[in-house]
Amino acid sequence: MPKPACPKCQRFFRPKTNGYAFIEGMPIQADAEPGTSQPELWKPYKLWVCDLWECEGCGAEILTGYGRGPVSEHYQPDFDSFVASFGATLQINDC
Repeated sequence: MPKPACPKCQRFFRPKTNGYAFIEGMPIQADAEPGTSQPELWKPYKLWVCDLWECEGCGAEILTGYGRGPVSEHYQPDFDSFVASFGATLQINDC
């Protein structure tokens, strides 16, 4: 299977960080806009670990190579400690 590719630069993405942890957000109300426009309307939902890849041409980054499932979910008692121990600071606000 080929590596992810950047159509803009016509180059393959390269691994930048393996074991990259991030938080998947969930909306706290139905009309929450995904992305960065309304971060206050999102809360932590799942902790994921994947790989961060970068296009060396334009600097675009992608997250890929997820495991079979999340490391932890918001309702589990160890969720906050897992988030802290993995150093996850990025929250993706989309679902």
